Amino acid sequence: MTDRTLTAAEPSPHVDAGDEGYSKDLKSRHINMIAIGGAIGTGLFLGAGGRMAGAGPSLAIAYAVCGAFAFFVVRALGELVLYRPSSGAFVSYAREFMGEKGAYTAGWLYFLNWSTTAVADITAAATYAHFWSMFSSIPQWVCALVALALVLTANLISVKYFGETEFWFSIIKVAALVAFMCIGIYLLVTQHSVDGHTPGITTIGDHGGLFPKGVMPMLLVIQGVVFAYASVELCGVAAGETENPGKIIPKAINSIMWRVGIFYVGSVVLLALLLPYTAYSDGESPFVTVLSKIGVPGAAGVMNLVVLTAALSSLNSGLYSTGRILRSMALSGSAPRFTGRMNKGQVPYGGILLTAGFGVLGVVLNYLVPGKAFEIVLNFASIGILGTWGMVMLCSLLFWQRSKEGRVTRPAYRLPWAPYTQIVTLCFLVAVAFLMWWGGGVGRTTVECLPLIAAALVGGWFVVRGRVASVAAERQGLED
Repeated sequence: MTDRTLTAAEPSPHVDAGDEGYSKDLKSRHINMIAIGGAIGTGLFLGAGGRMAGAGPSLAIAYAVCGAFAFFVVRALGELVLYRPSSGAFVSYAREFMGEKGAYTAGWLYFLNWSTTAVADITAAATYAHFWSMFSSIPQWVCALVALALVLTANLISVKYFGETEFWFSIIKVAALVAFMCIGIYLLVTQHSVDGHTPGITTIGDHGGLFPKGVMPMLLVIQGVVFAYASVELCGVAAGETENPGKIIPKAINSIMWRVGIFYVGSVVLLALLLPYTAYSDGESPFVTVLSKIGVPGAAGVMNLVVLTAALSSLNSGLYSTGRILRSMALSGSAPRFTGRMNKGQVPYGGILLTAGFGVLGVVLNYLVPGKAFEIVLNFASIGILGTWGMVMLCSLLFWQRSKEGRVTRPAYRLPWAPYTQIVTLCFLVAVAFLMWWGGGVGRTTVECLPLIAAALVGGWFVVRGRVASVAAERQGLED
């Protein structure tokens, strides 16, 4: 990669008030590990077991396809970041290229994603804590509340504390995957028996091949696989608090592709080669399944610690990113005023507390329906993810169009094959929503709630549009 690749475009004439007041305390190591952490979560550590049982070895194809589109999304966001770094990220870009309505829609869809994900994360953390006997007597809602309080405290102190906690969370996740892959490769090379099976291609061939249940099950798990990549856009949000985004962000984003290939696709291929797909189940981490079959002591306890870390990491990321997004919206009038407030640590505590407030609703859900809290919110989070990724690609497409008109200059670091990449990715996101509906169950119910979500967005816009216009007029007056 040449030095030119790392240079930004000409400065943007657009100025976002939400970018002011932040410290630049995130270092290169923080951004790199945030990029890794965003691409590795409970969707792999825990969710891959049930998906492998449902789709067989073809799950690796689903992870590869979704990983490629996730990379396109974050690469498109990276191009916009080098054009103009912003803590408001895609909300700020939507404001520039689509107007306040676009920013409002992008922001609240992102909030839908992370507010519901926060509920799922604290539910997951509480469930994993119950694995150990010392916590089993503590009510699930208490464990959920403690998890929320710990991560909230780290977020409210300063961005440096967020960066450090996310750095170490990511280290734990990566170390666990590397250790498993080393063990798996050793078993494969030495042909060591795993639960009476000899690892290798024959493990796949003797149990129905790549598509043991056909192609459709693989297509239907794609919606869940997309959720596994839900945090990849986080490094774009973090760019606004980075010392040198023009140098750091491209390196972090480019590394996502090979990390996805190794950690996601590589580990799923290993799982398929080590044991038949029928050996995996929805209720157990596939890594625990393999390690327990070869008699590794304490494997379940160690992996449970890792998935607990992954859940806390996701909650940490959600509080961080929504705080920045909501502040950008608040200073334009499309979010409550208090979400724009900063504390002495230069942290937008108002927006963080609002997201944490929805986490408290998750605590209530864990009290009322501890067995169903996770499933209730997970599908709504998926809708938020699809909407967020769609808005990123729309902004990228409009940015490309303006560059063709000579109104903006694209940086040397670009999304390849534009505008076809944006169009194909948008079609993919629509296809995922259709698959959610096609699969029936909770997914279909969620998709059928889209008109209600749209109605809520429209109604909310009529509530805030007067304040948005007032803020815009005030800003214009100050500029004049």
